[in-house]
Amino acid sequence: MTINRRDLLGYGAAAIGAATLGLPRAAKAADELTIAYNVNLPSWDPTTGPSAVNPTIQGLYQSVFDQIIGQKPDLSFTPGLLTEWGWNDDRTKVTMTVREGVKWHDGSPFTPEDVVWSLTRAGDEKTGNPIQFVWKNVNNFKIDGNKITGDVVQFDPVYFKWMSFLTGYILPKAYYEKVGAEGFEKAPIGTGPYMVDKFERNAFLRLKANPHYWGTKPAFENVTIKFVTDAASRVAEIESGSSQVTLEIPYEEYDRLIAKDGLAGSIKNVSDIGMIFFNDIEAMLDKNVRQAAVMAVDKELLVKRLLRGYGQPIATLETPEYTAFDPSIKVEHNPEKAKELLAASGYSTKKPVKFTIQTTKGFKPKDYEMIQAIVGMWRKVGIEAKIEVYEIAKHYELRAADKLAPAAFYNWGNSIGDPTTSTGFAMYGPSPHSVWDSKDLVDMINPLWGEKDEAKRIAGWKAVDKYIAEQAYVLPLIQYAQPIVHSKKVNVVQHVSGALLPTLMTPA
Repeated sequence: MTINRRDLLGYGAAAIGAATLGLPRAAKAADELTIAYNVNLPSWDPTTGPSAVNPTIQGLYQSVFDQIIGQKPDLSFTPGLLTEWGWNDDRTKVTMTVREGVKWHDGSPFTPEDVVWSLTRAGDEKTGNPIQFVWKNVNNFKIDGNKITGDVVQFDPVYFKWMSFLTGYILPKAYYEKVGAEGFEKAPIGTGPYMVDKFERNAFLRLKANPHYWGTKPAFENVTIKFVTDAASRVAEIESGSSQVTLEIPYEEYDRLIAKDGLAGSIKNVSDIGMIFFNDIEAMLDKNVRQAAVMAVDKELLVKRLLRGYGQPIATLETPEYTAFDPSIKVEHNPEKAKELLAASGYSTKKPVKFTIQTTKGFKPKDYEMIQAIVGMWRKVGIEAKIEVYEIAKHYELRAADKLAPAAFYNWGNSIGDPTTSTGFAMYGPSPHSVWDSKDLVDMINPLWGEKDEAKRIAGWKAVDKYIAEQAYVLPLIQYAQPIVHSKKVNVVQHVSGALLPTLMTPA
């Protein structure tokens, strides 16, 4: 296919950089696969640093590292590096059975010592694990053959669920201690289905199938993942045949591309939500401003016009797949009421309240355009918001330092569907993932972290969600439908977590 000038200009630096490094423009054999990915990979340690909690990167990590407990495409749990796990009757101990016969990519045996070292390291605040407050809840591990026991410091009902989620990976103890953090970045190894063949930061990752993998052998022997952060460039990649699979492109482009000969697609609601953090600074300290900002947004219109009907509006930080979803919680779209609330605080269209809103551009389909539309809706009621564009990595940096703008767009993933990982970490002031720090909310959430009665725990989170909606402490927007476009020569199984996994792809 001939690429016209517009297509050529659409290529981002990452795509051009990949091409100049000698990557194949199209797969050269049946066992080769090329994917145009939407984010860069900042680090090879999936357990430390701000990027470890980026849900979009997990597909890359899961290709090289196994998660402690596996998760099927429908989000149900399945044995991984642990074959059995659980609590004792009074929830004071955990027990785990480690899979035998697994090898690291360098051929050395995977052992229970690797599990204990990794879990202990994850629970040590000095290592910089962003989910340390989960992992610290179990310690004093003991090994007996392939069995591990651990003492519960504080009962955490989602401890095992996290083993299928962010930072839930095992690293090689002996290898890591030998080469150190810097050496691991240069030559990472895991137990996963693929091994790292070549990695050029900000350009591409080349993977080759792990011949000793304990699980199902990948169908593609070689996989090249190009880091193409610009959405237009990803469209050009798939349309030109340079890549066989891509994701997170504008929905109108998805509809156009899947109608073309040789291309197909998959699109379904995933566990990701689009939301706007409110930081408890400046204008957001005014409840009237927050409520007006929420009421002014027509989420149905955003889905219909910008997202072409894909995805669905949400009123809380829970989707229908999440355990604490409560359909009775509603937030009305009412611009006239928004004007009244702003007027009560002395604001109007002639004298608007002003603040900055931060957003990514091209990270998710129509993210920037959605914020543009929201800013337009706000302007009509008396809110003047200035848009500041940032890369997703910058968002993590600012959020961890509690320095986000008064409003900041983000894509929140929660593949285990538990309210602690959505409402909890996003809205609990002491969490490094939250920028809302009010004591009322902290006091409501505190008792729920260790609640042993599951029905009472979920009811408590629903009450928290209702209170947050009433106080307008956050602006939930939509549950995303993830668009994936691929060559008809490739079969793709979509994972509801949103992770794009080469292991779920086969030649057609």
